[in-house]
Amino acid sequence: MRTEYLIQKEVERVLDLLTYENRLVLRVLLHTGIRIGDALQLKPEQLKPNFWITEQKTGKRRQIGLPEPLLSDLLDSSGAYWVFPGADPRKHRSRQAVWKDVKRAAAALRLTANAAPHSARKVYAVQLLNKYGDIERVRRALNHGGLEVTMIYAMADKQLTAAGRRRRAKPGRKRA
Repeated sequence: MRTEYLIQKEVERVLDLLTYENRLVLRVLLHTGIRIGDALQLKPEQLKPNFWITEQKTGKRRQIGLPEPLLSDLLDSSGAYWVFPGADPRKHRSRQAVWKDVKRAAAALRLTANAAPHSARKVYAVQLLNKYGDIERVRRALNHGGLEVTMIYAMADKQLTAAGRRRRAKPGRKRA
């Protein structure tokens, strides 16, 4: 099952329930639109207001910008080797650890959406399209090869509304 777009209220509620470290990871994803693996690969010496990464999935280079409050929080919590250290400080936090925390938070909130760290990329795309109204700009920001996939991401909020679902509670469940 594919991860789904979350409305702003859901994003805020999920963030509130995450551990501090995983909340920082999601804040990076929401602000930059990068994939979870790329965020977890960040090293403290890379952190600046603007810097370049090479995406693991595509091998493409991409510039990242971080606002001062987020950058400061990241610098304060960084380990010696990784911005997001794992239990062994020489290894970064695992994608699975962040994924489990997001799933736990979504379950606690009884969200019907399939929420996962990748949901943040869809939220980023929708926000970028709403801000600039330029799907090509969103495509470039996400480093997609074509507009087809970008349209799925950037129009996630419209698809949600058109499908007429959100967020109907499952039978026997209270509405979130």
